[in-house]
Amino acid sequence: MTSFDAAVVAAVTGHMNGDHADDNLLIVRAFAEPAANAARMTGLDSEFGEWVAEVDGSEQVARVPWLGPVTDRASIRTEVVALYKAACDKLGVTPSEH
Repeated sequence: MTSFDAAVVAAVTGHMNGDHADDNLLIVRAFAEPAANAARMTGLDSEFGEWVAEVDGSEQVARVPWLGPVTDRASIRTEVVALYKAACDKLGVTPSEH
């Protein structure tokens, strides 16, 4: 497992939570907790993205494995997009154009 610099993790989670809150929820619903009504990305490493999902008023950690290799910041973006598209496919949602 590769850990990323705290600044990289903060940039990725800040972007996901600020600009892609709906995408976070789709990913969590598709791959971790179908009953989630909110989700925010809280971390990542080379194997998983990590979210906190809200379910019935309580929070739980949801670790979702990447679909492909994550070795650097560019591959993080690639894998988040891949998870989003796979989540849309799994849930029958038309992907938005980001």
